[in-house]
Amino acid sequence: MPLRITPEQAVINAAQSENGITGVFEMVVRGTGRENGRLFLNSQPDYRDPRSLTVAVSPKVERELEDRLGGPLVDAVSSKTIAVRGTARTTRIWFYANGRSTDKFYFQTHVNLERARDLTVSGEHAFY
Repeated sequence: MPLRITPEQAVINAAQSENGITGVFEMVVRGTGRENGRLFLNSQPDYRDPRSLTVAVSPKVERELEDRLGGPLVDAVSSKTIAVRGTARTTRIWFYANGRSTDKFYFQTHVNLERARDLTVSGEHAFY
Protein backbone atom coordinates (compact mmCIF):
# COMPACT_ATOMS: atom_id res chain seq x y z
CA MET A 1 0.00 0.00 0.00
CA PRO A 2 1.42 3.42 -0.95
CA LEU A 3 2.36 5.95 1.68
CA ARG A 4 -0.43 8.47 2.31
CA ILE A 5 0.49 12.15 2.02
CA THR A 6 -1.32 14.69 4.20
CA PRO A 7 -2.55 18.02 2.81
CA GLU A 8 0.13 19.84 4.79
CA GLN A 9 2.88 17.64 3.35
CA ALA A 10 1.44 18.05 -0.15
CA VAL A 11 1.37 21.86 0.06
CA ILE A 12 4.95 22.10 1.36
CA ASN A 13 6.42 19.57 -1.09
CA ALA A 14 4.52 20.88 -4.13
CA ALA A 15 5.83 24.39 -3.42
CA GLN A 16 9.40 23.06 -3.42
CA SER A 17 9.16 21.15 -6.70
CA GLU A 18 8.59 22.55 -10.17
CA ASN A 19 6.94 19.26 -11.18
CA GLY A 20 4.86 18.88 -8.02
CA ILE A 21 4.65 15.79 -5.85
CA THR A 22 3.08 12.52 -6.98
CA GLY A 23 1.48 10.08 -4.58
CA VAL A 24 -1.69 9.19 -2.72
CA PHE A 25 -3.15 12.14 -0.84
CA GLU A 26 -5.42 11.53 2.12
CA MET A 27 -7.70 14.27 3.42
CA VAL A 28 -11.04 15.02 5.01
CA VAL A 29 -13.25 17.00 2.60
CA ARG A 30 -14.05 20.14 4.62
CA GLY A 31 -15.26 22.34 1.77
CA THR A 32 -16.46 22.15 -1.81
CA GLY A 33 -16.94 24.59 -4.64
CA ARG A 34 -17.75 24.70 -8.31
CA GLU A 35 -16.46 26.86 -11.16
CA ASN A 36 -16.80 26.47 -14.93
CA GLY A 37 -18.36 23.02 -14.50
CA ARG A 38 -15.54 21.64 -12.36
CA LEU A 39 -16.07 20.46 -8.80
CA PHE A 40 -13.42 21.31 -6.21
CA LEU A 41 -12.94 19.28 -3.02
CA ASN A 42 -10.97 21.15 -0.35
CA SER A 43 -9.13 20.00 2.75
CA GLN A 44 -9.94 23.32 4.48
CA PRO A 45 -13.32 25.06 4.81
CA ASP A 46 -11.84 28.16 3.12
CA TYR A 47 -10.36 27.21 -0.25
CA ARG A 48 -8.08 30.27 -0.09
CA ASP A 49 -6.36 28.96 3.05
CA PRO A 50 -2.71 28.38 2.03
CA ARG A 51 -2.79 25.04 3.89
CA SER A 52 -5.65 23.73 1.74
CA LEU A 53 -5.20 20.91 -0.74
CA THR A 54 -7.77 21.07 -3.55
CA VAL A 55 -8.86 18.14 -5.70
CA ALA A 56 -10.22 19.34 -9.07
CA VAL A 57 -12.83 17.01 -10.59
CA SER A 58 -13.99 17.29 -14.22
CA PRO A 59 -17.70 16.81 -15.01
CA LYS A 60 -16.94 13.45 -16.71
CA VAL A 61 -15.05 12.05 -13.71
CA GLU A 62 -17.70 13.46 -11.36
CA ARG A 63 -20.44 11.55 -13.25
CA GLU A 64 -18.39 8.33 -13.14
CA LEU A 65 -17.88 8.71 -9.39
CA GLU A 66 -21.57 9.44 -8.83
CA ASP A 67 -22.47 6.26 -10.74
CA ARG A 68 -20.07 4.24 -8.60
CA LEU A 69 -21.03 5.85 -5.29
CA GLY A 70 -24.77 5.92 -5.97
CA GLY A 71 -25.53 9.63 -5.65
CA PRO A 72 -24.18 13.19 -5.74
CA LEU A 73 -20.42 13.26 -5.24
CA VAL A 74 -20.58 16.22 -2.85
CA ASP A 75 -22.92 14.24 -0.56
CA ALA A 76 -20.75 11.12 -0.79
CA VAL A 77 -17.50 12.85 0.23
CA SER A 78 -18.39 15.86 2.42
CA SER A 79 -16.87 15.49 5.91
CA LYS A 80 -15.40 12.12 4.90
CA THR A 81 -11.82 10.98 4.43
CA ILE A 82 -10.85 10.46 0.80
CA ALA A 83 -7.67 9.14 -0.79
CA VAL A 84 -6.66 10.51 -4.19
CA ARG A 85 -3.86 9.30 -6.45
CA GLY A 86 -2.26 12.00 -8.57
CA THR A 87 0.19 14.88 -8.64
CA ALA A 88 -0.16 17.93 -6.39
CA ARG A 89 1.06 21.12 -8.01
CA THR A 90 1.23 24.72 -6.89
CA THR A 91 -1.23 26.67 -9.04
CA ARG A 92 -1.34 30.44 -9.48
CA ILE A 93 -4.86 31.86 -9.07
CA TRP A 94 -5.47 35.33 -10.51
CA PHE A 95 -7.89 37.83 -9.04
CA TYR A 96 -10.49 39.35 -11.37
CA ALA A 97 -12.27 42.70 -11.25
CA ASN A 98 -15.08 43.63 -13.63
CA GLY A 99 -14.46 40.46 -15.64
CA ARG A 100 -10.77 41.20 -16.22
CA SER A 101 -7.73 39.73 -14.53
CA THR A 102 -5.78 42.03 -12.26
CA ASP A 103 -2.08 41.93 -11.39
CA LYS A 104 -2.91 40.28 -8.05
CA PHE A 105 -2.77 36.54 -7.43
CA TYR A 106 -2.32 33.87 -4.78
CA PHE A 107 -1.39 30.19 -4.82
CA GLN A 108 -3.39 27.04 -4.27
CA THR A 109 -2.22 23.44 -4.31
CA HIS A 110 -4.26 21.34 -6.76
CA VAL A 111 -4.53 17.67 -7.67
CA ASN A 112 -6.34 17.27 -11.00
CA LEU A 113 -8.30 14.03 -10.70
CA GLU A 114 -7.72 12.23 -14.01
CA ARG A 115 -9.72 9.03 -13.45
CA ALA A 116 -12.60 8.05 -11.17
CA ARG A 117 -10.67 5.02 -9.93
CA ASP A 118 -8.02 7.36 -8.48
CA LEU A 119 -10.41 8.54 -5.73
CA THR A 120 -11.70 6.36 -2.92
CA VAL A 121 -13.88 7.24 0.04
CA SER A 122 -13.05 5.94 3.53
CA GLY A 123 -14.21 2.34 3.82
CA GLU A 124 -14.31 1.79 0.06
CA HIS A 125 -12.03 -0.69 -1.71
CA ALA A 126 -9.06 1.06 -3.36
CA PHE A 127 -9.11 0.71 -7.15
CA TYR A 128 -5.51 1.72 -7.86
